[in-house]
This record gives sequence, structure tokens and C-alpha cells, in this order.
Amino acid sequence: MMNVPLSSQWVDSSDEQAVLEVLRSNHLSLGPRLPEFEEGLAHVAEVAHGVAVNSGTSALHLIVRSLGLKEGDEVITTPFSFIASSNCLLFERVRPVFVDIRPNTYNIDPARIAAAVTERTKAVLAVDAFGQPAELDAIEDIARQHNLQLIEDSCEALGSEWKGRRCGGWGAAGAFAFYPNKQITTGEGGCVVTQSDEIAALCRSMRNQGRGETGEWLGHERLGYNYRISDISCALGTSQLRRLDNIIELRGQAAERYNALLKDVPEVITQTILPDVTRMSWFVYVIRLADQFTRVDRDWLIGWLADHGIQSRPYFTPIHLQPFYVREFGYKPGDFPITEHVSARTIALPFFTMITPEQQQKVVTCLKDGFTTRVRKIAR
Repeated sequence: MMNVPLSSQWVDSSDEQAVLEVLRSNHLSLGPRLPEFEEGLAHVAEVAHGVAVNSGTSALHLIVRSLGLKEGDEVITTPFSFIASSNCLLFERVRPVFVDIRPNTYNIDPARIAAAVTERTKAVLAVDAFGQPAELDAIEDIARQHNLQLIEDSCEALGSEWKGRRCGGWGAAGAFAFYPNKQITTGEGGCVVTQSDEIAALCRSMRNQGRGETGEWLGHERLGYNYRISDISCALGTSQLRRLDNIIELRGQAAERYNALLKDVPEVITQTILPDVTRMSWFVYVIRLADQFTRVDRDWLIGWLADHGIQSRPYFTPIHLQPFYVREFGYKPGDFPITEHVSARTIALPFFTMITPEQQQKVVTCLKDGFTTRVRKIAR
């Protein structure tokens, strides 16, 4: 039986050679591969600065601190995301204020943002869900009208574009991430990208225990963290970055194959990619079950796929219904109905750069068989 994993990184001989070169050098950390990787990422985002760190979560946290957000402040964001996009605010005791999403793109609904602004609101944190840019020009306009900062969580959207402008390059700063299921990987890693000299300098200092620009090892100018990324990781990332265009193209082809295979499956709703997305860098491929299905049906289908050697996963659980957020803020089911409706019916199918047409055909065939079996079970 063919097994199909949920994700799989693409590491080739050039990646291996790049890592070996660092391992054989005298610079495993804070060496020449760090600025090389940062310059490459700044180029991708079309901004002046990249500040590479050990995770996308760390990148988001440094952005929050560099903007001076503090206890009592509020930031408007989406409840349909990986939890780090809200946790990065809580690290500084900043309150995330959720607004619901568009049901077709799964991104924050710009039309709902203004109503959530209060005298405590300091920023909007937009997430480019699954690789599709949020409606960044509209969000940027709203932020400007209300004198708010814009933070862009592009951890899933390396290389994507909205109206010809690269993700990560909107607003005050953006964040990328390089976990093994991302477009490129460093094992673990992330990056702050920004046009601001001040934000970049603060982030460089804070990632390295608050050291100043002189680099004096025991000189600490501000509160900092050990958010450094090794030269080993940077070498891998730089090597992978050289074929980013090819990676984006291959992942786009895989998404198109899924779209074609699922076009005549009435039980499935695929993600709408808006016309203003001038480049889509696919992170995951997520389907939504039609409205007549429930969370129970979705979970049954995930189990069905697993029984047939196919990994899949719910994507995402609403942040506001995570146990910690329920305890801390008193959220309850029904607070953000579109997010909850979408979340109960989403399944991330196997998706990675080198997925084969045969693997995708197996996934869709098994999914169709699962729908037929499930309907029969319900009919009984």
C-alpha cells in the first residue's frame, strides 16, 4: 500500500554540501552564513533588512517588542491561525483582539477591523493564511486611518505577492518561518523583514541577548533573548533559497493538480485565491467539507484516510477556543462563527514540493471512497 505523508522536506545534495562546509569551518554560529541568508531573505521580501532568528515565533515576538507594544495595549488579529500569531502578543501582555475571517479565503476580513478599534488599539497583525496574502492594501489603509502599526505574519507565505508587492514587505515589519513543512526549511528558523533601520537594529540586538552593535560579548544594552540561528541552519536556508522560484512553481503545479482532481467532487470546497494575488506561494493545501458535513464527519474522514496510509490534519483549531484562551479571556463557541464553521470542516491534505501525481490521485480516490462510505454509514 502506498503511504502518503502529510509533508516532506526537499533536501538535495547542494543543501548537504552547504551544511558540510559550515561543519568543517570555524564558524558554526554568528559567522558569514548569517548575513548571507539575511540578505537573501530581504531580497525575497523586497525590503532593506532581514534579521534571521531561531523560529517564526521569535521573529514575531521581536517585532512586537521593537514596536514598543506593552501591557494594556491591544492588537487586532485573526482567530484562524497558528497560535503563535497571538501568543507573540501575550508574551508582552498585549491583548489580541480577534475579528472574524472571510469564509472563502480564510484571511482576516478587512471590513470588520475598524469596528474593533478602541483607544487601546496600537496595531493590526495580519496573517497570510496557507500562503495566500491577506488583503494587505485595504488593511494598510485602515491602519493608516487609525494611526496603527501593521505587522505581517508571512510565516506561511514566503514569496507570495499581493498586487505585485511581496509578502513580508507591508507595514512596519513582517515575519517568515522555516519549519520543515514550509516552502524552504532550516530545520527550525525564522526571520524579521523590514524597511526600518531602527526595527532591524533592535531585533538584531534582542535576538543576541541584548548586545549592542559593537558586539562586545559581555555588553548588554537592553533586555534580550537567545533567539540566534546557527550558521548551519543559515547555510541550509541559503542553499534552499536559491531554488525558491522552482519550489514555488512545483508547489503551484501540485495545487493545480488537486484543484483539477477535486473540481467535480461536490462534497469539497477548495480555497478561493483572489485575483489580486499576483503570486501564490502555497504552504499547505486545505479543503473544506461542504456545509452538510460536521466536525464529526471531518474527524471520521481523517481517520479513514489514516487507515489507508494517508496522513491528514485539521487546519486550524480556532485560537479563541484553545483551552488557555478560554480560561484567560472567557471566549466561548459562537464568538467568531465563520472561523468556527470553517475550522470544523477543514482538512489539510498531503502537500509538499515533490509530491507526485500518483500520490495525489491516491489521496483523492481514497477521499471520494471515504465520502461514499460515510454517507452509507449515516443512511443506516
